[in-house]
This record gives sequence, C-alpha cells and structure tokens, in this order.
Amino acid sequence: MEIKVLGPGCKKCHETEKVVKEVLRETGVEASVEYITDIAKIAGYGIFTTPGVVVDGKVKLAGKVPSKAEVKSWLGK
Repeated sequence: MEIKVLGPGCKKCHETEKVVKEVLRETGVEASVEYITDIAKIAGYGIFTTPGVVVDGKVKLAGKVPSKAEVKSWLGK
C-alpha cells in the first residue's frame, strides 16, 4: 500500500502525516508513506486545497486533516 500526503509543508499537512502514521502503527498495516511538497505534482492529483491524501493512486481527502476513523476506513480497518 502506498500513501501520499500532499501539501506545501504547512501545520495541517504535517498533522495529516502524523495522523496517518499513528493509524498505521496502531493497526499494524504495512504501507509506505511519502510526503509530497511539489505543487505541480499535487495539482496533478486534482488537489488544489491542502492537505491531501492519496492511497494507492486514489484521492481520499483534500482540504482538511483526517480523523483517525477516516484513515482506518481507507485502510479497510
């Protein structure tokens, strides 16, 4: 599983990355987490409000910090 956190490095973007990593630790799900700050790459996913989260190539969230429950639902937990 590949998870990409998209954002320019703002506080909400870092919080999103933290939530995703916490849920992975709590659930034991194996996944790579990549933080993408390149605006062109972020726009390539159709995300224009950050933070954004992409799981296995599918946009799951844009414009807010996810809850742990949201992240778990993306992981099938």
